[in-house]
Amino acid sequence: MVGTEDTPGGKARPNPQDLRPSVFHSIKFFVLCHSLLQLAQLMISGYLKSSISTVEKRFGLSSQTSGLLAAFNEVGNTALIVFVSYFGSRVHRPRLIGYGAILVTLAGVLMTVPHFISEPYHYDHTSPADMPQDFEASLCLPTTEAPASAPAPSNSSCSGYTEVQHLAVVGIMFTAQTLLGVGGVPIQPFGISYIDDFAHHSNSPLYLGILFAVTMMGPGMAYGLGSLMLRLYVDIDRMPEGGISLTSKDPRWVGAWWLGFLISAGTVALAAIPYFFFPKEMPKEKHELRFRRKVLAVSDPPVSKGEDASSERSPGESPEKKDGLAQIAPDLTVIQFIKVFPRVMLRTLRHPIFLLVVLSQVCMSSMVAGMATFLPKFLERQFSVTASYANLLIGCLTIPLAIVGIVVGGILVKRLRLGPMHCGTLCLLGALFCLLLSTPLFFMGCSTHQIAGINHQPGGQPGLELFPGCTEACSCPSDDFNPVCDSSARVEYLTPCHAGCASRVVHEAPDKSQVFYTNCSCVVGGGPVPAGSCDSACSHLVLPFMILVSLGAALASVTHTPSFMLILRGVKKEDKTLAVGIQFMLLRVLAWMPSPVIHGSAIDTTCVYWAQSCGRRAVCHYYDHDLLRNRFIGLQFFFKTGSLACFALILAILRQQDKEEGTKATIPNSGLQQQLLASGAKKEPEESRV
Repeated sequence: MVGTEDTPGGKARPNPQDLRPSVFHSIKFFVLCHSLLQLAQLMISGYLKSSISTVEKRFGLSSQTSGLLAAFNEVGNTALIVFVSYFGSRVHRPRLIGYGAILVTLAGVLMTVPHFISEPYHYDHTSPADMPQDFEASLCLPTTEAPASAPAPSNSSCSGYTEVQHLAVVGIMFTAQTLLGVGGVPIQPFGISYIDDFAHHSNSPLYLGILFAVTMMGPGMAYGLGSLMLRLYVDIDRMPEGGISLTSKDPRWVGAWWLGFLISAGTVALAAIPYFFFPKEMPKEKHELRFRRKVLAVSDPPVSKGEDASSERSPGESPEKKDGLAQIAPDLTVIQFIKVFPRVMLRTLRHPIFLLVVLSQVCMSSMVAGMATFLPKFLERQFSVTASYANLLIGCLTIPLAIVGIVVGGILVKRLRLGPMHCGTLCLLGALFCLLLSTPLFFMGCSTHQIAGINHQPGGQPGLELFPGCTEACSCPSDDFNPVCDSSARVEYLTPCHAGCASRVVHEAPDKSQVFYTNCSCVVGGGPVPAGSCDSACSHLVLPFMILVSLGAALASVTHTPSFMLILRGVKKEDKTLAVGIQFMLLRVLAWMPSPVIHGSAIDTTCVYWAQSCGRRAVCHYYDHDLLRNRFIGLQFFFKTGSLACFALILAILRQQDKEEGTKATIPNSGLQQQLLASGAKKEPEESRV
């Protein structure tokens, strides 16, 4: 540390040689702390995505509603992200990051409130009060022997209080998601700009690569945590007497989704503590990393003079032209800032490279947002795997490979000192191979198995029972869902009653008990048939499918750091905070907010059987697997194609700029031409070079 370093109070240290340098004045320690905080923040926001299908079943939500819930944290984030540029030059950035992390913690705790104010989960709505009668109500009983009170609980469950409670639960979750977004406003933009301001210019790409790589572990840990929590029953804190007979493979199983939010919130709270000890400003890092200099002392090409001049500028030196928003913001009121912001934002967006990089990241982020939100549900439906196993695959396979891709991208930019052309080429190749790997995914799956009484083909006929009319003597509840599978004919029935089953048998086992239904009039031989849905015939394809998805994620992640460097090195220093703020605002408005809703709406269009709750459409029980696969993978393919097109345009513009620079270099050095070139260089924004 140098003796002229300012303390947070603004006074120089009296005897710097007698004092040890504080760890909170090290940019490396800030990178470590910020990596851990963003890891915890993405863990708490990604945890909802890992349990999205569970929340749907627990509270009767459609995929469109759950997608809106997953995207709603971007609403509060987007509404306030504009003010990052305004407050960035006025406030204590690390301390504001800490305040945001505390708000994220409170939002995570609020997400668990619906579990505690709701009634215990009843997986069979026909008789919520009496567990043994659950099974009896699902059996085929003659109309005269059917319990007269069977429909009563269903009607009573639609009371005004129940509807108000449902709206309150959904409202609480949307409020918590909004607060989660508000708390995350200062964390990433302030952290990135703080690192890039005080890190050595050649170390910044590696620091950002490390930051993004560690941050990507957050969603991975969220899916891993979801895999563990969803193995536990949702009411583990209030188990019914006698236990439950469900297994995690049962489609009615609901895991302890709320428990992961408590764990994630505690992690964010711990990660927020160091930020209250970092200074508002710290000395700019003066030296390149040692291992970097040793390894590349001979092989590295020299840095351009312009880059050297800009990097050697002391932190206290101000640019000659103080027209950046970060420079004029301290002299503006909030109202004046709101008025001047659109003009400055348009000036930044007029830079074609910046605009195209942001659009390419919008396409990539739309793909990632849809995949992260609904890939677990897609795997559950397409390959008949449990929610826990789906999260385990994503957390242990997809996320680690994405981390490897981010690290590789950061190392390539730093080790090879990639210029704008090579950065654009790297991004283009990554997007191209990512697109090619997604093509086989359209063919990795199979059609929906037969479901008795349900149309899952546009021209199909209802009623797939082997013996039509076999349930005429039964009084089957219309809103019940307790599926059984005739594995010999691969036909699934909504309830044992719809299969004509008159009795049930429980096979006790040391770990789990298995329920079978017998005397089934719709089944050859009368049964027995096991409880639960039929397994998919394509369950063996889940690993090859996930390997291709994970490799595509790795290739897409390679483009992350190079595209960020195109932005950070392509704008003026005084506009850096603004550029990052605009970038994140556009990513939220154009990608993270609409993409989950778009994917959820597309998934809802493939539903063939909706559960009804109090006259409204609730959760979907069955999907057309072919339509689901084509529309879900098709959306991914569309966004990857858009990203590829943006990177191709970036490369074309960079080549055109190189040609123009070469043409200017050949012009004779007359006095008038030199004057024109000098005036043109002053007018031309420095963003055009990286």
